[in-house]
Amino acid sequence: MKFLRFKTLQGRIFGFFFGLLLLTQLGSILITSTIGYSIMGRMLGDELRSGKQVFMRLFEQNTAFLGQGARILAADYGFREAVGSNDADTIVSALDNHSARIKADLMLFIGRDGEVYQSAVKSQKNLDISGLRWLDPAQPPRDTLALIERIDGQLYQLIAVPVTAPLPIGIVVAGFRIDATTAKDIGNITHTEVSFISQGNRSDWQINASTLPAPLAATLGQALNTNQIGEKTIDELQTQQGRYLGLRASLPSPDGQAAGVVLQKSLDLSLEPFYDLRNKLLILGAIGLILSALSSLAIARGISRPIKALAGFATKIAQGDYGKKPVISSTTEIAELSDAFDHMSREIASRETHILQLAYSDTLTGLPNRAMFHDRLQQAINMTGRVGKPLTVMLMDLDHFKYVNDSLGHHIGDLLLKEVASRLQHSLQRGSDTVARLGGDEFAILLPTADIPNARKVARTLLSALEAPMTLDGQIIDVRGSIGMASSPQHGSDITALLRCADVAMYQAKRNSSGFAEYDAHYDHNTLERLSLMSELREAVERNHLVLYYQPKVDLKTSLTYSVEALVRWVHPQRGLVPPDSFIPFAEQTGYIKAITNWVLNEGVKQCAAWARDGIDVNISINISARDLMNADLPVYFAALLQEYGCPPERICLEITESAILDDPAHAMENLRRLEVIGCKLSIDDYGTGYSSLAYLKRLPVGELKIDRSFVMNMMNDPNDVIIVRSTIDLAHNLGLRVVAEGVENEAILNQLCKLGCDQAQGYLFSKAVSADDFTAWISTQLWRDQVKVACRI
Repeated sequence: MKFLRFKTLQGRIFGFFFGLLLLTQLGSILITSTIGYSIMGRMLGDELRSGKQVFMRLFEQNTAFLGQGARILAADYGFREAVGSNDADTIVSALDNHSARIKADLMLFIGRDGEVYQSAVKSQKNLDISGLRWLDPAQPPRDTLALIERIDGQLYQLIAVPVTAPLPIGIVVAGFRIDATTAKDIGNITHTEVSFISQGNRSDWQINASTLPAPLAATLGQALNTNQIGEKTIDELQTQQGRYLGLRASLPSPDGQAAGVVLQKSLDLSLEPFYDLRNKLLILGAIGLILSALSSLAIARGISRPIKALAGFATKIAQGDYGKKPVISSTTEIAELSDAFDHMSREIASRETHILQLAYSDTLTGLPNRAMFHDRLQQAINMTGRVGKPLTVMLMDLDHFKYVNDSLGHHIGDLLLKEVASRLQHSLQRGSDTVARLGGDEFAILLPTADIPNARKVARTLLSALEAPMTLDGQIIDVRGSIGMASSPQHGSDITALLRCADVAMYQAKRNSSGFAEYDAHYDHNTLERLSLMSELREAVERNHLVLYYQPKVDLKTSLTYSVEALVRWVHPQRGLVPPDSFIPFAEQTGYIKAITNWVLNEGVKQCAAWARDGIDVNISINISARDLMNADLPVYFAALLQEYGCPPERICLEITESAILDDPAHAMENLRRLEVIGCKLSIDDYGTGYSSLAYLKRLPVGELKIDRSFVMNMMNDPNDVIIVRSTIDLAHNLGLRVVAEGVENEAILNQLCKLGCDQAQGYLFSKAVSADDFTAWISTQLWRDQVKVACRI
């Protein structure tokens, strides 16, 4: 057919589109198959590694559980007495009881004379334990020993604990049997095929328990004996039932033996969706090729000579030549296309200059924008690589800019950004330095050929430039900034790495209120750790993993304890007790502090009411954050709790920080007055660490002032701290406020506080923060009263 001659335009168009689609279809199918296989391999590898981590945690938990049970038995006085008197019945009875308690499959005691006592639970007396040669009763282990041992052809997870009185008198051994049920349970948790394996001295690997069918288990054994499955790599195993990916982990075992676990996933089963997708793509590709062939023929027949002329014109436009359009004598459609090309060339020429301006400058401040900054930063990085001199990138964020926008309006916010941009520009002394606005209230500064020490000087200059108040549209505004710094090549050699490091440092400076900070690698670790905690915090509140501890406040006038401070703790299932400093600051930043505060208020009011019913006359102080103080619903929620639990409002004292009030004084004052009307007590917490504004202090409806521990703890070493504490006590008393000193850790500090006239004291000298039950026991002892009476001469 003449139109298929590839020397003609029609033939070339047809051949091009048909060939392009054919290559695209084949390429997409090939890429899909390749990527699918690669992705699935990585996913299965990740699942196997994750499964290995989960298994090792389960194994460690079982080890800890066994060890705890064995240690309890080894430390039992009655058991040790029975061992000392060779009371076999009592020994066996104790073994039975502890075996049943921890549901152990093996529980025995080996005396120094080699005599073995076995629990009768689960027919343990039938087990042949002669293979436990690594347990020498004459030389028992000094500490807990955990191993995997094969007994009667069955694997056991064993714990051996020495029994001392006080010299070693024997060994307690406890164990869990590892069988098919164990493998199945772990497989359900890890979503993998699980096989427990063992190896004697110079013998082949044996499969002791597995979720695999027998043929697959046999294949696995052969693979292990030929080293086809390793510990640190994900290995593929070809079987008659298909391909499997496997990962091996070693388990502790006696000398001359080996034990482990193999986790496997079926690769073929996981790839089935990709095979289905490939087949569908083949069908769609065939249909597309047919339609493409028909469409290409139709289009090719409608296009003629003007295409070449228009292509040449388009090439000139691409090269920046916006000359006269070619003369086209053709159909109406081609003529219209020619006119459109001409109009397009004029519009492109008109807009190109404007686009360049918009693309590389910020419309509000006139500073270079993100794109321009990235371009200059890349050039500076390239130069650094050539000349070997460092460069520094700084990111700056304005503190409380959102508050300015919300309270004074976006117009004032825009004026503020312009003024900040102007001051930053005039503060840079080198023409090679660049200041840019990346967006919002975030600015970036590029210092080519400048190291961190020089960058610190520039940072101080920039922050100093912002210290002078700004008068904007009749409003006087104080603004501060936080700067983060990163240097190349020290912290990175590409744009993304440098900006990320500078951003991390900036938020560290903001958290520390230090003005500026340079990047440090441990900031990343802390950030990831805290983010991980924050992701689990919501679940902790919902599942009641938070607990309240109570630290007493001792009255220095009467030596009695009338109140306690409620302190929240997080009992994490894996991490244990998480200190509040690790999650409270980030909860405040994310807004989730509201849920935590509601939980603390509920638990605190409930506990206060419970103590009152039990005849314990104690008030509870509860901390309220800055975000809580801005919450208009807080007084309503608090009043509802008081009514629900029948707790008198005067028994609750809400502690607030100075900074919480100064963030938004009007809203804070309104909420404080609403809380005062309810009848609760109010206290200023950590006094002296914030701005300590006396103008606000005298207007606040508070009855108590707490001196921060940083001043109290160092009083005996720093006379200035004594002056601060004395003046604070005098000021508070003149305003009619009670004074509580935090951080009282020794009698010397207590004596000094009594001399200064402090009203109440709180600290480790009396008690650390304890649970409600422990506090009830503590207050009944009255042990602290003699200390206070002597120190304060009551």
